[in-house]
Amino acid sequence: MARAVAGRMPRPFRRHGKRRVNTLAPGACRAYVTAMTDAPLIPPSPTAEDYAAAPPPDDAAFFATGDPLALFAEWMALAREREPNDPNAMALATADETGAPDVRMVLLKGFDAAGFSFFTNLESAKGRQLGSNLQAALCFHWKSLRRQVRVRGAVEPVSGAEADAYFASRARDSRIGAWASAQSRPLEGRFALERDIAATALKFGLGDIPRPPFWSGYRIVPLRIEFWRDRPFRLHDRLVFERTAPDAAWMTTRLYP
Repeated sequence: MARAVAGRMPRPFRRHGKRRVNTLAPGACRAYVTAMTDAPLIPPSPTAEDYAAAPPPDDAAFFATGDPLALFAEWMALAREREPNDPNAMALATADETGAPDVRMVLLKGFDAAGFSFFTNLESAKGRQLGSNLQAALCFHWKSLRRQVRVRGAVEPVSGAEADAYFASRARDSRIGAWASAQSRPLEGRFALERDIAATALKFGLGDIPRPPFWSGYRIVPLRIEFWRDRPFRLHDRLVFERTAPDAAWMTTRLYP
């Protein structure tokens, strides 16, 4: 039985062959969880002084907006200036054939009036899920701006020409990696991946690397876009744009925080 040592918590897991097993007795487990919960891992809620230091945003301009795509472009441009890392990162939510949800971070690679596009291995988990359920949701969160955008809509594949153009713009090693990686499937070890990359590089030599047939992109055609921005005391601003079809007019609604 693992014992707690003064000033130090016991290790909750130990190796048993290839498995990691819980070595704590029930009482020790509770003590471990309590200690982790009480530890200063989670920052405290902002104080009134913290909120007072932040200038209030411009209400009039925000709620007078009539075009959500133009507003998104404005926010993305600002995020590109201020966000320190990957301003185009977005959480992509999908569901499998049983309806179980799944989410992961991907990079937005295209945005226009048609929607939001990204690229992936079509045989990956997200590729398979999107292939069977052509609906998805996105979430952009720009911590430096204290803003968030949520998108829901139908999914459609990008054209072959779009996929070819983006694939050709990638670094050569990234193109080799797209061929070599059986994305989302079991990998026996790093060496196996490096071996496959080396074999792929040898196969193409110094020649052109075409887009794999199993690699392309998807576009989320938005039917609902919600803009969120931070306000003091969790009394945030929320503005939703909705339409019944891609060619329909946008309707706006302001939501409670």
